[in-house]
Amino acid sequence: MPLLSMAELRASLTPGQRLLGLDLGSRTIGIALSDVGLMLATPAPSVKRDKLGKVAAALAPFLAANGVGGLVVGLPLSMDGTRGPAAQAASDWARDLSERCGLPAALWDERLSSAAVNRAMIQEADLSRKKRAAAVDSAAAAWMLQGALDASRSR
Repeated sequence: MPLLSMAELRASLTPGQRLLGLDLGSRTIGIALSDVGLMLATPAPSVKRDKLGKVAAALAPFLAANGVGGLVVGLPLSMDGTRGPAAQAASDWARDLSERCGLPAALWDERLSSAAVNRAMIQEADLSRKKRAAAVDSAAAAWMLQGALDASRSR
């Protein structure tokens, strides 16, 4: 299944379907879920980073139970906007997950999402490093998905 632009992905959804945001970490995959109106992204429980088949199997019940119609995968671009090896790996992973789940997918720039979330958790929530580590992946996924929702909303 080819990767779509955010506008194409949004247009492909039927009314009431949601988008799932995925932030690919080295040990965990942060997850966020949009509302049915595609206005708000909310963190969801993260999943352990594992082989693609295991991740797809772990996500399948969540996708079905929440009416997910598409995937938005974080694209780790370099600070100058170029695609390096990590961005290529994320693209390949998104395409493969899309095929396994039977859902269309789009990539969205995730630069600085984890840094922004960490900063907010330190300053506003005053969370310790240990408590932040448990929540940062899904919060970064929500940050990334919210940006994609906002940018793709028709004006």
